[in-house]
Amino acid sequence: MAGTIRLLAAGLLAASVLAGTASGDTASGSALKLRKAITLQGMKRHEQALQAIANANGGIRAAGTPGFDASVAYVVAQLEDAGYDPVVQSFEFPFFQELAPPTLALTAPAAKTYAAGTDFATMTYSGGDDVTGAVEETAGNLFPPPPTPGSSAGCEASDFAGFTAGNVALIQRGTCTFHDKALNAQNAGASAVLIFNEGQPGRTAVINGTLGSPDFTIPVLGTTFALGQELHDLLVSGPVSVHVATSTISETRTAANVLADAPGGDPDHVVVQGSHLDSVTTGPGINDNGSGSSYNLESAIQIAENNVKTRNKIRFAWWGAEEEGLLGSQFYVDSLSDDEFATIAGNLNFDMIASPNFVRFVYDGDGSDTPTAGPPGSAEIEQIFLDWFASAGLASAPTAFDGRSDYGPFIARGAPAGGLFTGAEGVKTEEQAGVYGGVAGEAYDRCYHQACDTASNLSDTAFDQMADAAATALVTLGESKPAKTKPLSAAAARAHAAEAVFRGPRTQR
Repeated sequence: MAGTIRLLAAGLLAASVLAGTASGDTASGSALKLRKAITLQGMKRHEQALQAIANANGGIRAAGTPGFDASVAYVVAQLEDAGYDPVVQSFEFPFFQELAPPTLALTAPAAKTYAAGTDFATMTYSGGDDVTGAVEETAGNLFPPPPTPGSSAGCEASDFAGFTAGNVALIQRGTCTFHDKALNAQNAGASAVLIFNEGQPGRTAVINGTLGSPDFTIPVLGTTFALGQELHDLLVSGPVSVHVATSTISETRTAANVLADAPGGDPDHVVVQGSHLDSVTTGPGINDNGSGSSYNLESAIQIAENNVKTRNKIRFAWWGAEEEGLLGSQFYVDSLSDDEFATIAGNLNFDMIASPNFVRFVYDGDGSDTPTAGPPGSAEIEQIFLDWFASAGLASAPTAFDGRSDYGPFIARGAPAGGLFTGAEGVKTEEQAGVYGGVAGEAYDRCYHQACDTASNLSDTAFDQMADAAATALVTLGESKPAKTKPLSAAAARAHAAEAVFRGPRTQR
């Protein structure tokens, strides 16, 4: 059940307002004060606390787990100690966790074991069970596959007419969602479901997809086209059976956002500085995103302790369930009426700012180097970061608003946004290694979404530099004189978001 959120009015930042704002060596005294107050030692104190929380809770801090709840409690306690009155905004979400590696093996007419990750993968929101059953094809599987996607196998309940309860359904990808195919099979009595890729170029590899919601009690696996073809060919000659085993948790759970307003500032104009607090279910998330969350928390503490005053209200936010598809930030944005949202002056997003093989990435607000520009005002936010890095003699590079973090719901509804990023699973180029150091040909963060994303998986250099840039931007925006612009309505934002490419559930059909 959603908790109560205190709504403060604010105003959108017009593009013309930010042009010419000071940054870098010409930043205000307040920006300089905050930069000096936010230390690497202070941020790493929070990182160590988050690591200790993960250690005490199965190595993770994922939304919907005790590790996340303890992370929320830590942030709230730190804010209260600094004099804040934080609000915890609760919401429900579909939780999924795979507890053990899945198994898929042919048991008749011969014995063969398939490889998880190479031949098949557990669908997100699959149920958990250990079954052996005869394979039965669904009506509509097409061999050879059509030249373009078009198989509708399993999309209708009638495709399972005469299906033998207890058998394992073999269904081709195409037309409708994985959810609909698997639910029709489950309703027909299938003991497990194998959804194989459709077979056209680009649709042959293992399907690593999502069922969208926790509606399943039986194992549901996505496979390669080759595995589907193999089972189909065997069925032509006689009975085929397989062993399928999955161990999962798939259910509705509760997560939360933490929101805290800095003292002072015009409540009619609010800058929202956000970072996601949750980890994935496979690791502690100390870079992703303990780094952004620790900077965010330390900046809040230091603004209060050093009596840093800004013209505009600053709101600090720690989002929940980002790793499940930006759910916390989307819940917050959706909770605001059009008038309430129209008063948000801008969003600063910090998600992974201490990657060990880092590049200093700045979100490309004007779209000059990447496919998508942010809403009006985003270009000027980008420029604040660029100016500060230039004044400090530090190189930076553009990164796209590709929807992979919590700025997504804000820009979808028309708020200007910006932020920093030091890289995730992407691979550092030779050119980047020449500029930023590190190792070419390796990931920016080799522990991204893994158990090794611990307190030892951080670059102190990147952490310190990115925090300085973030603090400068926060105070610069806080001191800017905003003017209202007209954001999208909630309905228009939903339509826009439907067309955008946001991180969230993996390919669904």
